[in-house]
Parts: sequence; structure tokens; C-alpha cells
Amino acid sequence: MSSDPRLYPPRERTVEPKRPVDFAAELNEAQHKAATHPDGPLLIVAGAGTGKTRTLVYRVAHLIERGVPPQRILLLTFTRRSAQEMLARAERLVGQTSRGVHGGTFHGTAHRLLRRFGPEVGLAADFTILDQGDSEDLMQISRAALGLGDKTKRFPKKETLHHVYSRHVNTDIPVGAILRDEYPRFVEFEDDFARVFADFTARKQDRGLLDYDDLLLYWALMLEAVPAVADKVAGLYDHILVDEYQDTNVLQARILKGMCRMHRNITVVGDDAQSIYAFRGATIRNILDFPREYHGAKTVTLEENYRSTQPILDATNLLISRAEERFSKDLYSKRTGGEKPWLVTAQDENQQTRFVVDRILELHEEDIPLREMAVLFRAGYMSADLEIELTARNIPFDKWGGIKFLEAAHVKDVLAFLRVLENPRDEVSWYRLLLLMPGIGEVTARNAVQSMADLAWSHDSFGRFTPPPRAKEAHGALVRLLADLRTRSGGDESRVAYEIARVRAMYDDILRERYDRVDPRLSDLDQLQTIAGGYPDRATFLSALALEPPSSTSDLGFGGESEDDTLVLSTAHSAKGREWDAVFLIWAVDGWFPMARALGSDDEIEEERRLMYVAMTRARNHLAVSYPLNVYDTRRGADYSMDQLSRFLDRGVRRAFQRVTLETPTDAAIDPEAPAKAPEVDLKALLKNRFAPPPAP
Repeated sequence: MSSDPRLYPPRERTVEPKRPVDFAAELNEAQHKAATHPDGPLLIVAGAGTGKTRTLVYRVAHLIERGVPPQRILLLTFTRRSAQEMLARAERLVGQTSRGVHGGTFHGTAHRLLRRFGPEVGLAADFTILDQGDSEDLMQISRAALGLGDKTKRFPKKETLHHVYSRHVNTDIPVGAILRDEYPRFVEFEDDFARVFADFTARKQDRGLLDYDDLLLYWALMLEAVPAVADKVAGLYDHILVDEYQDTNVLQARILKGMCRMHRNITVVGDDAQSIYAFRGATIRNILDFPREYHGAKTVTLEENYRSTQPILDATNLLISRAEERFSKDLYSKRTGGEKPWLVTAQDENQQTRFVVDRILELHEEDIPLREMAVLFRAGYMSADLEIELTARNIPFDKWGGIKFLEAAHVKDVLAFLRVLENPRDEVSWYRLLLLMPGIGEVTARNAVQSMADLAWSHDSFGRFTPPPRAKEAHGALVRLLADLRTRSGGDESRVAYEIARVRAMYDDILRERYDRVDPRLSDLDQLQTIAGGYPDRATFLSALALEPPSSTSDLGFGGESEDDTLVLSTAHSAKGREWDAVFLIWAVDGWFPMARALGSDDEIEEERRLMYVAMTRARNHLAVSYPLNVYDTRRGADYSMDQLSRFLDRGVRRAFQRVTLETPTDAAIDPEAPAKAPEVDLKALLKNRFAPPPAP
């Protein structure tokens, strides 16, 4: 980089409450009832757009005004950003006393508690956290060490092994049952799965590594298996508040029960109609069964919607009313006006695409910014034709998804250097780092790691390894770099930024040799290095990145939300929690939405229904749902097929929509006054003569 960043310390913040909080005046009746609930278990069933965040913020404020010490309140969310936003809003209500509230994600809170209490339950104080990619790599090491990759019949890959392991830990479903339901071709390997998981667990424990699942599992075990420590952990808080409760899994529900062992002051907020993450292990049973799990729980339902027009709510209410099991609620809005959502029939995908683009341009001409419009779909591949047309017509768009910042190879490469400095037993990072070095291949890397393990992973164990001649130069350079980083600080620079700068003195040349498109990758590393300057030490930096992985460099603190006026393309899952003025839901076709693979399971069909509900409730003022009648789709092994409107849009639901049929343009106008010409060739005669009997001889 051209110059080192200067570290600017923040000033002391002083925030006073703007005025006494008038809960009754600032909240509607249901919100007020929830926010001012006394002690005891509370379930807030919050429909889409009904102000659940506002209600939770005011509940925090009410507890503080009631005299509950802020540090005795724990607010659990699914993203760190959500927790920060809620606590910032609470601070504006009740002043800086709210800063004492402990807020964060389940995994972030688990990390903090395990750092504090882990040594009392046998956890290494210097444990490091594996992200999902690193966990899969370690699973591959276990698979190879047991010789299971050598089987004549194909043994599952590391991604499959890790998925089954993680699903088992988070749901308590037996491994055999997961294999029978999801991977029946691998049922015969059930015992081998157990062997891999045992080796995987032992490797993590021996090397001081915890993965995401371990963070929750150790937290749960601390609360269930060690009463003395459990009392200390649970005794930290008098009130537990949980956002998006419909997205919790069995393991998280166990944790919450343990945290309430000394009281019953738990508030959960969520919407059963938006439970759409079963594939991640979430279970709708947690929210549906809450009143039975917490006897005497009070349930408050939020039904006044502040987002959508009433015609849109009429359609979405009907859609979700068909759900097999749900909390009864009927969303309503005091907003007046608005037209019925459109149900658009297209002849084929091309006509569907043409409609979406034409309508986007029409709404844009009516002064709706592109960034206030979104096209949603069930799966990423369904937008391919639309992306081509948008590009051809110079309409900028941003597709949510793709590779995340920390999954980029060059970023993981640099972090591997820091990880082995922080934890010399980090086998996965050693493999990654060694394979970067010229002259070091798989065999040498394996031998080096085994040598370090034999020497108990001491700091000088890599230096005592004797490499083959071709790797001697790289080995020596790496030994010197690591020794230098262990003994020197960065002077005026932060320690972590200095370490990245020293690593890059070696790594940038490797990057130029290994990767194409070098400049964007170097820019990523520049930004990583700069943001590292804001962290006090390496452990904090690595933990922060692992627990709240950024999706892009902007999430590391550069720029925030884009100011560009770009259309959003997104899967329905990625759209959850967002809203736009205009929403287009495409491919509302059976086999596409719901997905074909869900058709054999009642539970999966119900989740698909909830997912369509989530997509449709993102719209404020305009909603259009489209489906093509004819589809050319090689994915389903057919040429053209006549497709059927999604089963979720039954006759009753369709009555809440305005049906729209697209006009088919003609290739050329026909002049009705033009005189008819004599045909040059009589094709009918040619066809008729084809089967005429031959002339008699």
C-alpha cells in the first residue's frame, strides 16, 4: 500500500434520552401490550411488516426503565448488525445506560461465554474458530486418514460428510435417519460416517479448534452437564430476548431452556409463517410449541402491517391461510388505495422476461428508483434469461449471492498465515499455507504436518522439519517470516495490520503467479489490511471475521449500502427481512415454486408455501406474480412442456389478484384490402400426391 493507515481513536460518546418514553402513545395496542409485559415467558407472533423490531426495542427500553440493570439483559439475534441496530435504537429512547445490554448472535454470545468459562470445562484458552470451508477441509483430512477415499464404491465427499455432521448436531436427528431421508445411496456407509465424525471431533479437540456447531454445542453442554458452571452462566442474566425465533434449531432451543434455569423471563419474537430455513436445521416446532414448552406463556399477536397496501395483504393472507398448522393472524393496513397484485400469464420464458423488463421501465418512468424494485425467484438459475435481457437493455442490476469475501481463495490464503501464528495446532491452515509455497506438494505438506504433530505443535516444530531439497528455499523463507512475526511488533501500526503487511511481502508475488485478474484481489487484501488496523489483537480480528463473515469488502467497513440506482435480483431466501416498492415474483410454476424435490414431503411443501409468502410480503405498493405456460427446460429432460400454475395460487387465492394476459406481438401487419394472389405452389396437392397410388402401367 502507498501509506500506512493512521489509527484514530473514538471520542467518548454521551447520549441522553431525548424525552421520557410514552409507550402507550408511541406503540399500537398490541405492541404496547408486548413491550410492557411483566415477568414470565412471552411469545410475540409478529406478522410481516408489523413492527417487530420496534416492539423488541421498546421492550428493552421498558425493562431498563422498570429498573432491570442493562447488563442483566441478553438480546439474541441472527446477525450482529441486527443487534447493533436494536441497541442503537434503544439508546435513543433511554440514553447511554442501554449500552450495558449484552446483544449479539447466538454464535457470538457462545464465543464470548466460552472464552470466559471454557477453561473451567476443559476447553483450551487459545482455541480458534473454523469457518465452514475450513471445517470441510478438516473433514477431508479425517476421511483421507481413515483410507475411506480409497473405497472401490464412491465414498461421500467432504461437503456431504460435513452437511450430515452439522445437521445431526443441530437437530438431534440420528445420522442413520439423515442418510435414509437425504442420501439413501450412502446408507451402507453409516458406520464409516461415525468413524469420520469421531476422528474429526478428536482432531478439533487435539488442535484447539472449534467450528460453528461446536460453539453452540459446548454452550449447551456447559448448561446441561456442569451444574456449577451452568449456574454461573445462567446467573449472568435476568431477562433473555430472542429475535426471529422461528429460525432457531433444536440445539438453540436447548440453550435457551438452560439460560432460563434460574428464572422464566424469556421473550421471543417471530413469525411461524416465515419459517423457511429447515435446510439449515431450523424447526418451526420451536415457535409453534413455545406455549407448551413454557407453561403459562403469554402470546401477543401483531397484526397491523405498516409495509404493504391492503390489496397485497388480502392476497398474502389468503395464501398463508392454507397452511396446515399456524398461529391465526389476519394482517391489515390503515394505508388507503393500491390496486390488486397482478397474476401474469406468459406464453413462455421469453415473454415473461419481456413483461418484467417492460414493467420495470414503466414504473421507473413513474419515478420509482430501480433500487426500490426487486425480482425474486425460488432458485438462482431461474434468472438467467432475465439477466441477459437486462444486460442487453442497459438496465443495471445487482444479483444477491455469489462468492463471499472470506470464501475468496486469496483472502483465505493470507488469513492462514495469521491462524497458524495464533494457533500452531491449526492443521487445516498449515496445509493451506504449505501448499502455497513453491516446491512443496501434498506429500511434503503431509510430512511436515505430521512432524509438527510429533513435536506437540511447538512454535519451533516447523523449523525442525527437514524438507526435501526442492522445498528447502521455501521452507527457510517461511521459517524466517513466522519467526519474525512472533518476535516483532508493528511500531505505530496496529499489530494485526503489521502482520498482514509482512505476510504480503511474501504472498503478493505468490498471488501474481497463481491467479488471474490480480488487481481486484490485491485491492481486497488492501482493504483487509486496513480494516485489521481497527482490531486490538490477532485473536479478536480472526474471531470477528469467523463469527460474522462479511459478504463483500463493503461489509468490512467500506462504503455501506450502495448509492447506485440498481435493480435487485434475489432468491426468496435472500430477500427475507427486506422490502421494496415493487416486487416481481417469477416462475410461479409447480415444480419450480414449489421446487420439484419438495413435492414428496408434506413438511417441505408447507415450507415452500411459507417461502412464497415471504417473497410476496416484501412488496409495499406493487406486486406482480408471473408464470410461463410453456417451458423449454433441459434440466427436466424435456423439450417443451405445458406447465401448471403453482398449487399455492388456488382458485380462492387467485380471486385476490388482477389477472393479466400479455399481448403477443405479430411479426408483420396484414393488409385486409390487399388482393389475394394465386399460390405459386399448392402444398396441399403435393402432400396429397405423396400417398396417391402409382399410375397404372
